[in-house]
Amino acid sequence: MRDDSAMLGETVPLCNASDLVDGGDAVPFDVRYFGQTCRGFAVRFRGKAHAYLNRCTHVPMEMDYQPNKFFDITGNYLICATHGAIYSPETGEGRGGPCRGGLVKIALSEHDGVVHWHTGPHLKPIEF
Repeated sequence: MRDDSAMLGETVPLCNASDLVDGGDAVPFDVRYFGQTCRGFAVRFRGKAHAYLNRCTHVPMEMDYQPNKFFDITGNYLICATHGAIYSPETGEGRGGPCRGGLVKIALSEHDGVVHWHTGPHLKPIEF
């Protein structure tokens, strides 16, 4: 049996699991992506936590229309406030509007009441 956790990289604590409410506000966090400081966000959708870079694929701008607000009025999609592009909360795949491809997904795991994000070859924590 393959241990997928070893493939996910280092785990970085993000928030308490209870901080992510289904269809509610996102929890923001900073990352280094290809050497640039970027904002990420985590949301809960249909009971599962998901995280992405806060960067629209149409034009690389942050997407939230108010701080930590990403869900459209239906609660079924993530929306870019600037361009109106919509994305699947489960996969980050573009579903409409001027999006090009999908959002950059950040791997998450959830255990013992804590949500963690996982580093990757081009995704690292901010070092102070």
